[in-house]
Amino acid sequence: MASNLTLRQLRYFVAVAQAEQISSAAIHENVSQSTISNGVIAIEKELEVRLFDRLPQGVSLTAEGQDFLRHARHILDSVRAAVESPRFKEKPLTGTVRIAASYTLLGYFLPDQMARFRASYPEVEIQLQDMNRLDIEEAVLAGTVDIGIVILSNVQRQSRFEHAVLVRSRRQLWVAPTHPLAQIRSPSLKDIAEHPYLLLTTDEGEHSALHYWEKNHLHPNIVMRTGSIEALRGLVGHGFGVTVLSDMVYRPWSLEGKRIEARPVLDAIPHMDAGMLWRREAEFSEAALAFQQFLIQSFGV
Repeated sequence: MASNLTLRQLRYFVAVAQAEQISSAAIHENVSQSTISNGVIAIEKELEVRLFDRLPQGVSLTAEGQDFLRHARHILDSVRAAVESPRFKEKPLTGTVRIAASYTLLGYFLPDQMARFRASYPEVEIQLQDMNRLDIEEAVLAGTVDIGIVILSNVQRQSRFEHAVLVRSRRQLWVAPTHPLAQIRSPSLKDIAEHPYLLLTTDEGEHSALHYWEKNHLHPNIVMRTGSIEALRGLVGHGFGVTVLSDMVYRPWSLEGKRIEARPVLDAIPHMDAGMLWRREAEFSEAALAFQQFLIQSFGV
């Protein structure tokens, strides 16, 4: 189906997905806005799916767009790896990079990026640790890990670190198709508060969620707290409640095959920013520097 797509169109699509604005993507690619728009439209026509929601302030990936973004990045990475293959270098990069990641990033972001990095640098060893945010911050400051991958929105004193935002993920309502809120195009937090609410506690999810609820002078009708995203997905799919979570962890089906739909929330609620932390004035090894630059060049917001 996608045989007519070009690498240039894929590059334009990835640029828009990263910038979340046609204008910013055009500046980054040094082309006109119409060229970027036409490239994206050509892909959507070829795939017969809508990849972006067009919003007043920019664009945001649909669930299908999120899925296609992974494929597009793999294709572009493969081309780059072929051109820069270690076989054409005198000395392939070796060494070790030490990474610590929190639950959400470890489950829904990092494995795919590690695989992409390994395809380009097969002789670099990746040492990965699963930690909570506070432990990651301490490990980065102590120098026992090179890079921490965390939800940056939760870091209280970012000035202690150098950091880079890699993903700015929109938060949306998750709802079963038969739920009353599914009939509203953009439900408000007030609308949502009238229905049973499922609260995810993983990675300080409760604190971050209640913060924007309280800022809007509202309170969700919490009927369950859980640290399991899959349990929450199943409960939403069966219609036991709704939740508001980021697009990074969104999947349109529960494990039992129940459909889950996403709806933009009318009220302004913060995106979930995820990214890297590293120690100020850190002296990276070549391997650690390569991994840091790989993620920044691929995702840097």
